[in-house]
Amino acid sequence: MANRFNHGPGPSQRQLRVGELIRRTLSDVLLRGDVHDPDLNRHSITVGEVRTSPDLKVATVYVLPLGGHGADEALAALRRNTRELRHHVAKDMSLKYAPDLRFILDETFDRMDDTRRLFADDRVRRDVEGGADDDESDWDQGADAARDSRPDDDR
Repeated sequence: MANRFNHGPGPSQRQLRVGELIRRTLSDVLLRGDVHDPDLNRHSITVGEVRTSPDLKVATVYVLPLGGHGADEALAALRRNTRELRHHVAKDMSLKYAPDLRFILDETFDRMDDTRRLFADDRVRRDVEGGADDDESDWDQGADAARDSRPDDDR
C-alpha cells in the first residue's frame, strides 16, 4: 500500500526555475504598478514563492501585503486582476502556455513567528541549550548514590 504522505519526488529543476521567474516578474509588475487598478496599487505586496504544476500550466502564487494588513483586500484585488497579471507574465517569459495564476496568502511568516515564540519559552530554551543533559546527570547521580548504599555482598 502506498504511503499517503509520499507525493513522489519534489519539483523538477524546470518547475523551480519557472516558478522563480514568475515570482520575479510578478514582483516587478506589482512594484512598478503596471496593473491599472488603484485598489491593487495601494498595497505593497510581497510575492514570497511561486509553485508550478508539473505541466507548468498552473502557478500557485504565495503573497502577503506589507505588514500583513489588508490581506483579504489585497488578495481580492489580485484575483480580480489575474488576467492582466497573467498577460504580463506571458509577455515577459517565453513559455508555450501562460500559466493560470492562483493567489494564496503566504502564512510562512506567521509560522516563523510561532516558532520564534516557541523557542523563546524558558522550558524549550533549557532543553535546546542542554538542560535535558542536566536532568540526566541528576538521574545518574541518584543511581550512583543508590548503588553506593547497597551492602557490599550485593556487588
